[in-house]
Amino acid sequence: MEELIKLDTVDKYNKLFGLETWHPMVSVVDLSKASQWPEHLKVNYGVYALYLKETKCGDITYGRQPYDYQEGTIVCFAPGQVAETEMQKDVRPLAHGLLFHPDFIRGTTLGQEIKKYSFFSYETREALHLSEEERAIIMDCLHKIEAELHHNIDRHSRRLITANIGLLLDYCMRFYERQFVTREVPNKDIIVRFERLLDEYFDSKAPQEIGLPTVKYFAEQVFLSPNYFGDLISKQTGKTVTEYIQTKLVDRAKELLLSSPKSMSEIAYSLGFQYPQHMSRMFKRVVGITPNEFRSTNG
Repeated sequence: MEELIKLDTVDKYNKLFGLETWHPMVSVVDLSKASQWPEHLKVNYGVYALYLKETKCGDITYGRQPYDYQEGTIVCFAPGQVAETEMQKDVRPLAHGLLFHPDFIRGTTLGQEIKKYSFFSYETREALHLSEEERAIIMDCLHKIEAELHHNIDRHSRRLITANIGLLLDYCMRFYERQFVTREVPNKDIIVRFERLLDEYFDSKAPQEIGLPTVKYFAEQVFLSPNYFGDLISKQTGKTVTEYIQTKLVDRAKELLLSSPKSMSEIAYSLGFQYPQHMSRMFKRVVGITPNEFRSTNG
């Protein structure tokens, strides 16, 4: 059984590649300067990590599928995630990266906002593809962080480093939003598939057997991570996946209320609600009246 490396410090990562550690909790790495590197690496991340790939020199697998990790792309990992890297033989890794321990940002503004950077949980086919201009911006952010790491630590150090990490992550958010737009055709295909999957779900026995559908369920059907899938749908349509599901539920409930003799409770159970009052509350929130009021008004 291959060894799973628990990467719980930035120093442990630097030692794997023969790099110097300038700060115990933050590291900007340039893998072209590595004095050693493993050809195969399976890592359980205990730190946040972001890599900017310079050339295709190996493959990364996250989950069950390969990362869309080519020249000029960024991939990110959060604590708790496991990834495998397979390096090409006799090929020096060429990538820049940022690693930082979650304790470094704890109690800071960045620590409070880190969950908004949902791309840390993106998976297969979801790397960020950069233009030359975007790559230059990312490299500038890394250089600023690196300059602070080489500066003598003073009372400003932590704030300046976390501010520059936040700036880098904000740029990644902007560039991902741009990517959602520039990859519009394949993204629209995913939306069409999602709408079809919604219909298929409610046309089947799944609501009674599984219950209400989740974001995770549909993300798995289109081979995307829940965060990437949710962000894609939101950016393309202005609606969250949950809002999409609720709209479909309300439409189905309206149809059954007007075309079926079933009671409101029977309809609720047939749509996957565990309790009828849950459907009633959601229906009233969306439509403005209760299911029974809708039936009596339109029946």
